[in-house]
Amino acid sequence: MGEKSTIPAYVLGVGLTQFIKPRGLRGYPEMGYEAGIKALQDAKINYDDVETGVACYCYGDTTSGQRVFYQFGMSSIPIYNTNNACATGSTGLHLARTLVKNGAVDCVMVIGFEQMSPGSIKSVWKDRPSPMGLSMKMMNETRGVDKSPPNAQYFANAGREYMEKFGAKAEDFAEIARISHEHSSKNPYAQFRDVYTLDQILNSPMIHAPLTKLQCSPTSDGAGAAVIVSQKFLDARPHLKSQAILMAGQQLLTDSPALYSRSSMDLVGYDMTKRAAQAAMAEAGITPRDIQVCELHDCFSANELILLDGLGFSEPGKAHEMVRNGDITYGGRGPLINPSGGLISKGHPLGATGLAQCAELTWQLRGWANNRLAKDASVALQHNLGLGGAVVVTIYKRADGRASTAVGDDEVARTSGFGYNPAVEARGVTPAAAEQVRSKKNRNEYALGDTMEKLQSML
Repeated sequence: MGEKSTIPAYVLGVGLTQFIKPRGLRGYPEMGYEAGIKALQDAKINYDDVETGVACYCYGDTTSGQRVFYQFGMSSIPIYNTNNACATGSTGLHLARTLVKNGAVDCVMVIGFEQMSPGSIKSVWKDRPSPMGLSMKMMNETRGVDKSPPNAQYFANAGREYMEKFGAKAEDFAEIARISHEHSSKNPYAQFRDVYTLDQILNSPMIHAPLTKLQCSPTSDGAGAAVIVSQKFLDARPHLKSQAILMAGQQLLTDSPALYSRSSMDLVGYDMTKRAAQAAMAEAGITPRDIQVCELHDCFSANELILLDGLGFSEPGKAHEMVRNGDITYGGRGPLINPSGGLISKGHPLGATGLAQCAELTWQLRGWANNRLAKDASVALQHNLGLGGAVVVTIYKRADGRASTAVGDDEVARTSGFGYNPAVEARGVTPAAAEQVRSKKNRNEYALGDTMEKLQSML
């Protein structure tokens, strides 16, 4: 393996749409456009500065990324279309960081979007072998298969294994979901913002024991975007350094032979998560104790519990005790887990999830998420997992090394260029904002179609 480059990569701008139920109310071109305009506006750059585009989605035709990116400008830049299951958005971030760190480009825009169908996730390919075929066979051999949604079975079985080995109880998984729903009440982009009691979580419809409906992430429509830049790009714009967030460590991994070890936990990514976290932390020069806030891939509450262990936040086999002690929420020993509400309550538009996690942690470290801020945060961890499989773990640090403090809405409105605080208020995109950041050299109104009219109708 060749020597790795050490060029730093930074998150300079982020943008999100609200996550909503998949009812065909919004198309992916307009959602991707809204998120991208916001990210460019946040980065205070023009699309002509972008040298490469990365589109992240699971459900859609090939070159859907071009359909989104052409709206900003037809500048002939390379555009990659990525699909890596639920880790798709973070895979796009990994590609962007890799390009920057190796000196290939200085500015990459990543846009994740998903326009999904209602109900549980289903394959659209019925005429060929499933990439999950062997995993399903092993689940059948070890735990059996029933009529509940397959993904729920995978993660419920992992939770059962943790219960059998270490003594966790159904109430521990329900408590995780209760906390996630409580956190989402402060996130203006979340699909669900209702708060539930533990009994309401436990008594909601059973999907696959021990997981009830309120412990399962929904299908969602939505988009997120991020602008990733090099040290050279940032040095040329010193006025932007205070908002840049360093991507201090990152690892994308796939499964080892442990996938087929007959462990239900390893069948859903426990092993590869543990290895990816260790590698990312080593690159960043930190340990789990240094992390104050984390966006963890809680597609099901059982996944969050076993990966508190896998990420090193708890002693082996003690993650449920961490939950019982209140250590994953405000006032606990930390780290604060999923202040956004996580996938369970914020929503899970597959291609956008990794970008939403990135946006939340960027706002946390800047101090903009003042209504849900992790205390004294200077290091954050993002974990994004896809069955089949892929995992991306990213470590973020404040570039100045300081701990975050709450920044008031008025100050954010004044300094950000948005005129409001996007971390605590979800607004649409105005024509003036779009005009400011779209290409000055290569824009094409035909490529924009009726997107701006649709966005204006929402204002």
